[in-house]
Amino acid sequence: MAVCRPDAIPDAPARLAAFVDQGRHGQMTWMAERMGWRADPAALWPAARSIVMLAEPYTPEHDPRAVLNRPDRAAISVYAQNRDYHDVAKKRLKRLGRWLLDQAPGHEIKVFVDTAPVMEKPLAQAAGLGWQGKHTNLLSRDLGNWFFLGAIFTTLDLPADTPEISHCGSCTACLDICPTGAFPAPYQLDARRCISYLTIEHKGPVDTALRPALGNRIYGCDDCLAACPWNKFAVAAHEARYQARADLLAPPLAELAGLDDAAFRARFSGSPIKRIGRDRFVRNVCYAIGNSGDAGLIGAVQGLIDDPEPTVADAARWAVARLSPG
Repeated sequence: MAVCRPDAIPDAPARLAAFVDQGRHGQMTWMAERMGWRADPAALWPAARSIVMLAEPYTPEHDPRAVLNRPDRAAISVYAQNRDYHDVAKKRLKRLGRWLLDQAPGHEIKVFVDTAPVMEKPLAQAAGLGWQGKHTNLLSRDLGNWFFLGAIFTTLDLPADTPEISHCGSCTACLDICPTGAFPAPYQLDARRCISYLTIEHKGPVDTALRPALGNRIYGCDDCLAACPWNKFAVAAHEARYQARADLLAPPLAELAGLDDAAFRARFSGSPIKRIGRDRFVRNVCYAIGNSGDAGLIGAVQGLIDDPEPTVADAARWAVARLSPG
């Protein structure tokens, strides 16, 4: 936990504007629509005097890259292998917020966990929790980079902590490992090429030139996080609801391809995966099957060629064409 002022990120508006002007936000239109609030915490809530930033580890117990060597299995981002972190972390923040109010009656708070126009990573760096690495994610000398961020805006005037500086040095491990070349330069991300964006936020067909690079990643990508050398200091996750469910560690692609809407909703109830819906999810599964090199999986997508959702049907046809001999 660390504290900063609402005016602690004065360079954020220009950085965000450049990101949006270059179109690097892709289909995430809300980033452009709410730039004023996102870039200036004081605009989001003018009454706020302090921002309490918190980090909660979700460090995996396994090597998240091991599943990439099992092409008939699905790779799901570590953070999505159990309960939705928004719900878990927000409850913790609210408890802390209530404690703060008990200490200073008459003050107010607002709690945010990645669902409001708040630039958590720059604020966390300003508060001293860590720094934005060359992969643009926050990392820490004490926590590695496997952790969630949350913010408590408060009218309390709390002492601010010392901002953190970058300790990446000459290391480029996170940039070098990216399968799609999503980093135009250190500390810059083009979301339109990021596998996490493509499998979660992007609607419609993924560019055919990028599909092979997805591999078997069907929801998110952890490559740049897993490559960071600072993870040798990563703290183990202490919340059981962040530990991977056995059925989400490396589920069979053939099994996931057969999910209809009802089965999808039932399997991913309480999971962040549910947010993208069955159609986008099965689209991703089809791409992974097409990348598997396993002709035995053709049957798993053959029935999806006439799927009512055009994007799924297109992905299924692509997968069959990739796996068919000749």
